[in-house]
Amino acid sequence: MTEARQDNRPKSHGFSRYVFALIPLVVFGGIAATAAKMLYDQDFHGKNIAEIPSALIGTKAPSLNLPPLEGSNLPALTDEAVKGKLTLVNVFASWCIPCRDEHPLLKQLAEDERLNIVAINYKDKNENALRFLGELGNPYHAIGVDPNGKAAIDWGVYGIPESYLVAPDGTIIYKRVGPFDDISLKEGLFPAIEKALGKPVS
Repeated sequence: MTEARQDNRPKSHGFSRYVFALIPLVVFGGIAATAAKMLYDQDFHGKNIAEIPSALIGTKAPSLNLPPLEGSNLPALTDEAVKGKLTLVNVFASWCIPCRDEHPLLKQLAEDERLNIVAINYKDKNENALRFLGELGNPYHAIGVDPNGKAAIDWGVYGIPESYLVAPDGTIIYKRVGPFDDISLKEGLFPAIEKALGKPVS
C-alpha cells in the first residue's frame, strides 16, 4: 500500500508542473492573437497605420528641385510644377509591388483636371521606372528622381507608396502611407480634396 502511494505522488506533481508550464504559453498566445487581430483590423479596414499623422501636415511642403526622369518627356519636379495647384505628391518605385497595385487608382484620379498629380521616383533605376510607366500608364504631370532618398527624408517618408496632398498655397493637408484603395479614397483623400476645393469631388 505504501509503495502505491509513493508511485502516485510523482505523477500528481508531474501533471501540476505540466499545467503550470502551459499557463505562460496560453497567456502569450492570447496576447499574440489580440495583437495580430489589431494589426489586421488596422491594415485591412481603412482606419489604419496608413493614416499616420505627420508633423508636416499644416506646414509648408518641403522645397522640390528634383531632376526629371530621363526618357519620360515629363518635366522635372520643382516648386514651379506644384505652385498654385491642388497637388498630390506620390512617392513610388518600379520595384514596389503595392505601387503597382495602387497605380490604376492614380490613373483614375488623374482624370480630374482640378488635381495635379506629380511623383517622386524613389531609389529606382531609370529604365525600370520607364518600363513601369510604359506598362501601367502615366498619371503624373511631373516626375522627379530621388536616387539617394534625400527628398524622401525631407518629406518624412515612412515607406512607399506614400502620398501627400498639397494645397494651392503649398500647405500639406493630407498624408497617406501605403497604397490607396477604395476605402482610403472615400474616407481620406476625397474629403481632404473636397475641403480644399470647397466642393464635392466629381
